[in-house]
Amino acid sequence: MKCHVCGSTMRSMITDLPFKLTEASIVILKKVPVLQCDGCREYLLDDPVLERVEKSLENADVAAEIEVLRYAA
Repeated sequence: MKCHVCGSTMRSMITDLPFKLTEASIVILKKVPVLQCDGCREYLLDDPVLERVEKSLENADVAAEIEVLRYAA
């Protein structure tokens, strides 16, 4: 697959991603499968992965300033 930003090759990899839930709350999801561009580092989440990420973020503690969760495959 080619990157829609720069045209380089997208590769499957596992990475950690930060998500800002509120002005004061950040969740870091560890070991998320993504397609990442070799050139510009743009990334894409497949639909099933995005659904699991959304469920994880719904269950996150928004009262915590920072929370680190492991992606559940």
